[in-house]
Amino acid sequence: MPTVTTRAIRGVELLERRIGSGPEVVVLHGGPGAHHDYLLPGFDTLARGRTLIYYDQRGGGRSAVGRDVPVDSTEQVEDLEALRVVWGLERLHLCGYSWGALLAILYALTYPDRVASLALVSPAPARDDERASYEAVLAARNATPELAAERAALAASGLKLSDPASHARRLFELAVAGYFHDPAKVRDLTPFRVTGRTQQAVWASLGEDYDFRPQLRALHLPAMVLHGDDDPIPVATARATAEALGAEFVLLPDSGHVPHVEAPREFTAALDRFLPSA
Repeated sequence: MPTVTTRAIRGVELLERRIGSGPEVVVLHGGPGAHHDYLLPGFDTLARGRTLIYYDQRGGGRSAVGRDVPVDSTEQVEDLEALRVVWGLERLHLCGYSWGALLAILYALTYPDRVASLALVSPAPARDDERASYEAVLAARNATPELAAERAALAASGLKLSDPASHARRLFELAVAGYFHDPAKVRDLTPFRVTGRTQQAVWASLGEDYDFRPQLRALHLPAMVLHGDDDPIPVATARATAEALGAEFVLLPDSGHVPHVEAPREFTAALDRFLPSA
């Protein structure tokens, strides 16, 4: 059974969830400004022979902070370092998803001696111009006539008044359908929310024209990159990150940005052989 607690670090309180037993692996959720819940139950399949440690990053989910509290990328990196100290771990095995993969990269570049391994799932682009390209692809996917028709049908359905919960769920599904190879599978994704202030602060803090790949070439540690072949983040983007790291690259067929939902068996098999286990 999972255990949930709150960690007080650096003037904030972060929700933490643990499941499994064995070597610890820290799972970093995406967003920025989201929370760990939407990785469940898919990521929990990795809690066999290892302990998964999730936490809601500051400024998202159940780690809310005041509007005067900074939530930029540097704060997120320093929170992870403070948690490492609290956990009593000399080095971290990091498994980052989407933005969480970029957070894992930033942590490894800041504290290279504190990282034992990197597993990057559907990693956010490590270069600024690639993020703009990905957002353009996602916008085009979300603007298809089929999705526009479904949104219009939902608006005309009266569901917002008759069943607000079902309406909210369907609105969420239509909002994230562009991330999927098979949009019907969006029904299996745990709903989540993104705190806009946190999202904006993190991306802004990375600066204009950022490119972390040259620095990645100086890292020498076990690494794996998993990416869906139909992710709106282009495959070439993830492959370039893997090459810079000297990492194994695993391409998951018929999967978009959410492989723990669309390709669960392949997702689990690849990470299970890479991550430490008892």
